[in-house]
Amino acid sequence: MTQALDWLSEHGDVLYSFALRRLRDPHLAEEAVQNTLLAALENPAGFGGQSSPRTWLIGILKFKIIDLFRAQQKTTQLDDDQLEMGAIREDDLFDDTGHWAVPPVEWQDPARLLDSKQLRRQIDECLARLPRRMAQIFWLRELNDEPAEQVCDQLGISSANLYQLLYRARQGLRLCLSEGGRHAEMS
Repeated sequence: MTQALDWLSEHGDVLYSFALRRLRDPHLAEEAVQNTLLAALENPAGFGGQSSPRTWLIGILKFKIIDLFRAQQKTTQLDDDQLEMGAIREDDLFDDTGHWAVPPVEWQDPARLLDSKQLRRQIDECLARLPRRMAQIFWLRELNDEPAEQVCDQLGISSANLYQLLYRARQGLRLCLSEGGRHAEMS
């Protein structure tokens, strides 16, 4: 039990922040962190010392977040009308002449900006504006690099639905990021 308290005091803030950015619900984030610590306590031999305890705990947390996504899938099904309300259409991105309706912001040096905390914050803010389901799918597939088949199996969706939601998420993120994160709520 003291081991869990040590992990909580040393890594709790990082774990909670990680979970909150992905789940966007303080209660679910707390639940994910608690489940992570319980899983770590139940199998301390799982930590082989090949990484830091924080890296090991975050690895467990990723699976606990996926478990929560699955549980949400079972209790909440989005219908097509809800998805359409959150979709960004091409008409929103381009004017009648085929040019950008709002020109993208100049990015300068992409390699330098990628490491920037400001860009990460903007991406997190833009993901928070997407419908929850779309943000979850984008996080699993694009940011967590889960195979498409695995995401479909975990969330009980077809591959066509997955790619449609990813396309819409990318459109929404592109629009939000091109406006410097100032785009209105997308859900």
